Amino acid sequence: CKTSERKSRGSKGETWSRGAAKEKTLECGQIVWGLAFSAWPAAEDGDTDPACAMGLPCLVLATGLNDGQIKVWEVQTGHLLFSLLGHQDVVRDLSFAPNGSPILVSASRDKTLRVWDLSRDVLFPSGDTFLLSPGRQVQVLSGHVQWVYCCSISPDCSMLCSAAGEKSALLWSMRSYTLIRRLEGHQSSVVSCDFSPDSALLVTASYDACVIMWDPYTGEQLRTLRHVPLHSTLDSSSEIHTSSLRSVCFSPEGLYLATVADDRLLRIWALEFRSPVAFAPMTNGLCCMYFPHGGFIATGTRDGHVQFWTAPRVLSSLKHLCRKALRTFLTTYQVLALPIPRKLKEFLTYRTF
Repeated sequence: CKTSERKSRGSKGETWSRGAAKEKTLECGQIVWGLAFSAWPAAEDGDTDPACAMGLPCLVLATGLNDGQIKVWEVQTGHLLFSLLGHQDVVRDLSFAPNGSPILVSASRDKTLRVWDLSRDVLFPSGDTFLLSPGRQVQVLSGHVQWVYCCSISPDCSMLCSAAGEKSALLWSMRSYTLIRRLEGHQSSVVSCDFSPDSALLVTASYDACVIMWDPYTGEQLRTLRHVPLHSTLDSSSEIHTSSLRSVCFSPEGLYLATVADDRLLRIWALEFRSPVAFAPMTNGLCCMYFPHGGFIATGTRDGHVQFWTAPRVLSSLKHLCRKALRTFLTTYQVLALPIPRKLKEFLTYRTF
């Protein structure tokens, strides 16, 4: 693997001293199916790891490859830090622990999820000696009978959700690495999942054209968002009869969802409504992701494009900010045990808005 750099196109008068940007390409040698960014902690005294030699946090990128390898790169320099070996087929998705710990979860077509601790060293044979490399596999999660498409770690790092070509999603404990429950309710393959920013909600998207919103603590279905055909000039083709979903994601403040479906539409939903509040025409959509600070959505397509869309900006109410702060550290069961009015409990558990 190698890194190539080239100067961005610009005027002839641009010079490096003026801070002209570089375009960087990481040559992985394989088809790249999954990506995940994470901040890497600063090096400690005496640490010879080249990743953060300046003693400052840096950005790393994990890439899931067609041959089952995971390669972890330092973004700023383009250095390959190490490779993770274990999967027997395509690594379809990757998810770093949101709390900044060096935990990485990978989902693969070999029907397993694997948990990696990138702070731990492992010995591997090299000729007559052994070399020390970061990245120890700490757990293999087996339970799916189809390819695993998607994995998502809850923001409080207590749960992991995985979606495969099955009608149910699996919810795992990130503390004991055991299966908590199967979330059953879809009528076709579940292909995408995401947690709300306070970990109180989980959404799953399926080929059955529905998004189901769950309480991950109780397994209860809170509401279902159905993708019905949109009769407008944006979707006038009589040949489009399917609304199979491809991707779903939460907005950073937790009040909106974005979905991409095969009916050539990007939809944005407000949690309190059961119909979209905004939409945009797009073709060949496969995935979507909110900008971390809101206001924009990026979508990826089959024809190799990433498109950016403006999204509704919202000023969260004081009620929602309080709910979000409380639900960050209180489970549903803990909220229900509080000596407070029933209506307040319903609000805090997202039964009402």
